[in-house]
Amino acid sequence: MKSSDVKSIIELQDDSRAIPVSTTRNLPFLKSGAEFFGTNSAWSIMLVSIKTAFFSDKINLLLPCGPLAMLVDQLTHRQGWVFMLSLLGIIPLAERLGWATEQLVFYTIPTVGGLLNATLGNATELIISLFAMKQSMLRLVQQSLLGSILSNMLLVLGCAFFSGGITHQNKEQMFNRSNAGMNVGLLLLAIMALIFPTVLHVTHTELHIGTSILTLSRFCSFIMLLAYGIYIFFLLTNQKQDYALIKEDTPTVSLDDEESADISKWESIIWLGLLTLFISVLSEYLVNAIEGASVAMDVPVAFISVILLPIVGNAAEHASAIMFAVKDKLDISLGVAMGSSTQISMFVVGVVMPTCVIVGWITGCPMDLDFEPFETATLFMTVLVVAFMLQEGTSNYFKGLMLLFCYMIVAASFFVHIDPASLQDVPQYP
Repeated sequence: MKSSDVKSIIELQDDSRAIPVSTTRNLPFLKSGAEFFGTNSAWSIMLVSIKTAFFSDKINLLLPCGPLAMLVDQLTHRQGWVFMLSLLGIIPLAERLGWATEQLVFYTIPTVGGLLNATLGNATELIISLFAMKQSMLRLVQQSLLGSILSNMLLVLGCAFFSGGITHQNKEQMFNRSNAGMNVGLLLLAIMALIFPTVLHVTHTELHIGTSILTLSRFCSFIMLLAYGIYIFFLLTNQKQDYALIKEDTPTVSLDDEESADISKWESIIWLGLLTLFISVLSEYLVNAIEGASVAMDVPVAFISVILLPIVGNAAEHASAIMFAVKDKLDISLGVAMGSSTQISMFVVGVVMPTCVIVGWITGCPMDLDFEPFETATLFMTVLVVAFMLQEGTSNYFKGLMLLFCYMIVAASFFVHIDPASLQDVPQYP
């Protein structure tokens, strides 16, 4: 590394991460453009930022699918094609949203970074859910949120364990068992909030028919939001010492090995806003085409909602889990993948789901936590399986494989599952 580069990085030590002095040095074909506009000009910065955001990853080859979906919708109205193209178009946008979040995390402390990953990593699912709620597709909202939880706890976590175990077979992979146990406890709290409305509905033991379940769901939503708020407060206040100990025990990393942000903090914020806008536009086409696509492809709506949509929405987490696990930085790789999966699962259960209930309450859309018994049982068994996998505080490729096999069983079950409450037959509350 050049001495000038070392000096520039040292001067930026006040920002929690080192920032590259000149991004264009890693992008050869843009050097001429930067030189034409001037090294420090706004045009050169914008040019390099666009290149870094949209031309640095092969998955971005799917980006044209988004505009193509809009064109097909306007010209042919073939809902099956519109759905598939929208689905493919959202994948790179969700991945880039995760990339922009990771760039912003470079400028934060580890705890805040994990919360940012959990919050913005689920922006795609939240946007899709809000558009589905706008169309009064309440079952679609419930099932997509359920699918997001199952995907994060089985598929994402399974990929992290399996990839890390295969790459580092001769090393014992460990994570914080105490934190994992706390996350499982919060997930069990959420399971209680989902089971009781369902049991009330199945046993027909409501005090006031048609309103008790809705009232209980709203109360449980407030409790889950409160629990997640206290969870965040606990992380921000009680775990600073843990990070200090980790920092002391971590060997000094040379400047050549130190990872750095590709873009500035404000560029990250701007890209987060733009990518969220793009996902919002494409999500509307996706939601509107789901019912037609289900008929055209002869695939149950439940399978689309629980399996396909969450896989697309969690594309960023899937990529990050594998990327961190295969890197030869064991103390960081598995910890980040593990923390991301559990925090994102908690965010969906503790924030996204109750937020949808409360937003539905405000907008007059009776969204509740009354899931079908089949779905509630699936979620309950998933939490139990994950709890057993995490109790030892270690991971290996076999545990990851077991989680992936569990997800395959869940996917196959929903493929043959008939949803008793169709999208058109939504229960009406006074």
